[in-house]
Amino acid sequence: MATAKFDPSRVWLFSECSRSELRTIERNVEPLHVAAGTVVCDEGEVGQTFYFVVSGLATVHQNGRKTAEIGPGGYFGELALLDRLPRSATVKAASDLELLALDQRTFNKLLKSSPAIVRKLLVATASRLREADAKALKSAIH
Repeated sequence: MATAKFDPSRVWLFSECSRSELRTIERNVEPLHVAAGTVVCDEGEVGQTFYFVVSGLATVHQNGRKTAEIGPGGYFGELALLDRLPRSATVKAASDLELLALDQRTFNKLLKSSPAIVRKLLVATASRLREADAKALKSAIH
């Protein structure tokens, strides 16, 4: 299985950050090994951690049905950094996984230490919301 380098700029949430801010984010992720068959996060549980897949394969299930696979370079749980709402899916290790994890507590410390990052996360979130609004409008018209 391929190995991915963590590039936070590829995560929509961090896409507006400067190189220096991205390096700060990189320094704050923690490596995590997950054995095949292990549930990484459960649909309906309150999320508190973002995960980036370095190597291995994870499956995504919603309402008990497999909806996606996440491999190296993929990520999940980024919304858990912004809110404390229930997870929208279950993610399970289909093979051994090497992950990088960023928990909400560490993320909040980053935000307190850098108001510039906060502003850029708001811009990225607004951009994502505008894209979702445009998609919804387009599907309503057609």
